[in-house]
Amino acid sequence: MPAQGRTRPLRADARRNREQVLGAALRAFSAAGPGVPLEAVAKDAGVGIATLYRHFPTREALVEAVYRAELGRLCDAAPALLGRMAPDAAVRAWMDAFLDYTTAKRGMADALRAVIASGGDPFAHTRERMVDAVASLLAAGAAAGTVRADVDPVDVLTGLAGVTLAAGEPAQRAQAGRLLDLFMDGLRPRPAPPQRP
Repeated sequence: MPAQGRTRPLRADARRNREQVLGAALRAFSAAGPGVPLEAVAKDAGVGIATLYRHFPTREALVEAVYRAELGRLCDAAPALLGRMAPDAAVRAWMDAFLDYTTAKRGMADALRAVIASGGDPFAHTRERMVDAVASLLAAGAAAGTVRADVDPVDVLTGLAGVTLAAGEPAQRAQAGRLLDLFMDGLRPRPAPPQRP
């Protein structure tokens, strides 16, 4: 019997079903809002409604799980990106991932409001996790000399939020990319001023 408070790891097929439900729910809530029939989510995921309810006993639990999964993907991307590219390139790639995350979250706004209205808190620990992810990227860039060492991760997140507000719609993705490039240029080390003779 598992220790109290611990859950057994999911079997591979159960884990796969859970991931399929989360992916289908993200698409459905983003496209149709919180009122989408859960039977449609289960059908899109290729599972029965009982399987969906086994993993997510309420609609609110499903919405919150989708949000947390997307947040986890975004934050877990930081070390993965640092593992396969130069730190400054990893910072810029993470900015694109942040834009994808906020676009998905915007599509789920009504569903998230419904969770909050029912007493849930899908945003608990969101800021802390994002700050940690950005801090790790900035530290790696500063150590490599490709990102300024005096940048506050909270300032970066605030700037990214501004970009997504200004140009976060899918139709404005090209503009958002240009703004992120400008933002990235501001994170690069400044050249030393010329020495006076």
